[in-house]
This record gives sequence, structure tokens and C-alpha cells, in this order.
Amino acid sequence: MIDRYTVFGNPIAQSKSPTIHAMFAKQIGVDIVYDKTFATPDDFVERLESFFKDPQAKGCNVTSPFKEQVSQWVMSLSPAAKLAGAVNTVIRKKDGSFLGDTTDGPGLVQDLLRLGVNLKGARVLLLGAGGAARGVLQSILDLQPSTFVIANRTESKSALLASLIPQENFIGVGLNALSNIEKPFDLIINSTTTSLSGELPQIANSIIASSSTVYDMSYSDKPTILMEHAKSLGVSNTYDGLGMLVSQAAESFYLWKGVRPDVKPVIEALRDSM
Repeated sequence: MIDRYTVFGNPIAQSKSPTIHAMFAKQIGVDIVYDKTFATPDDFVERLESFFKDPQAKGCNVTSPFKEQVSQWVMSLSPAAKLAGAVNTVIRKKDGSFLGDTTDGPGLVQDLLRLGVNLKGARVLLLGAGGAARGVLQSILDLQPSTFVIANRTESKSALLASLIPQENFIGVGLNALSNIEKPFDLIINSTTTSLSGELPQIANSIIASSSTVYDMSYSDKPTILMEHAKSLGVSNTYDGLGMLVSQAAESFYLWKGVRPDVKPVIEALRDSM
């Protein structure tokens, strides 16, 4: 009997998850079936329950726009999923119940560590206060940055996220308040979708230029507009989010199979195919 998995989303045709998990399975020498499933907000739960009627359906991934909806469907949530208010990984437990977890935060920090970016004692700026930002807060704080600032166009949204984990080194501000912060940031992480629309985050060039590393959660077949801009300003290290995509998938695979695959060859294979 072969274990089955799928990823739910809308749109979903572009998803790389089946390719990624097929490479993970080949690494460890197991057979799995991993599909992708299109759904709408109206039929998502019906399709989810239909998938899990198969006893060999052991889990699924969930992407936009269903991450919050599925968090209401599962029987229990991991601490990370509770904090994120969203789920990207569903696990069928041995007792038949369903656990919702999120692997976005671990995926981000594992990729940063793979790239040699040290967060302990670092000054970190996270741009954006949406779901992508919320999902990585705890994982970043666990690596003990000296200062962690969330900046968003609407200050109240970033302040709300900062209030979820009250710590002296963790604050939320509006984008216009960044000019009041004198010390430069070691790492800037862009969690917004500006790069997907060919736009830059609305922060001063001086803030970008003074950082040593810029990480854009978006990715494409060429450097994102933020990466190109940061390079032109003299930033020595710029990275996109392809590694995060693969690393969060590896965390999902670990939750299902108990084995954490090697992400490096998978990242390289995806990069070569783009």
C-alpha cells in the first residue's frame, strides 16, 4: 500500500510540491503518491474530506487561500499553527484525528542557516505584516536576534503581530518610522508580494544599503527586483525564497515520514529547471 498526499490550492497548476516530494521520496527510497488538488472556498472542505476517505491518505499540504480555513477543520493545532493562525500541513494521526501544523517558519530559518546567515545577536527587519510574516515570527525569535522589527505600511498591523509574542527586542512599526531607527539591520526579510508585481518595498535606499543580507521570500527564474536593487546599492548577500519553499516542504515530509531529506540537491535541481 502506497501512502498518498496532495496539496490543495487555488491556483494550483504552478505548484512545485509534487516534484519536490517525489525527489524527497526517491532520496530515502520510499514510494509515495503526491498530487495537487484545485479547490474553491465553497468546495474545499468537501474535497479535503473526500481525499481523506482513502485510508492511505496520510496528509496534505495547503496553500493560498485555504490556510486559515483548514485551521478550523483540523481537530488540533500545533503551537506554531495556533500562533500563525494558519495551517500548511495536515497530518493524519494514528488515532485517526487530524493535526494542523505550519512549516513556513522552520523552512525560512533552515534556509537562512543553510545560506550561512546567522540570526543570533543580529538585527533583523521583517517587511510586511500579513500571513507570511505571522507564520515565521516564532522561528526567527527562537534564534535569538538582538533586535527584531516588523515594518508595515499600516503600523497597527505590525504592532498587532509584535503583541503576539511580547519581548523587549521585538517591535512593530510603520514603514515611515524606520527612518528613526539609527542602527543598520544585519538582515532584511521581505515577506510582502511586491516583487511578484515588479515593485519595491517602500523603504529608503539607505536602509537597504546599510544591511549585509537581503532575503526575499518571493522567487522566480531570475533574481527578484528587490535582489537586483539591493545588489545595485552594494548589498553583498541577496537571496530569494526558493530555498524556503523546499525547506518548508522538507519539514512537512519530516512530519509525515519521520525523515528529514537533504534539501540542497532538490534546490539545485529546481533552480536548473527554471
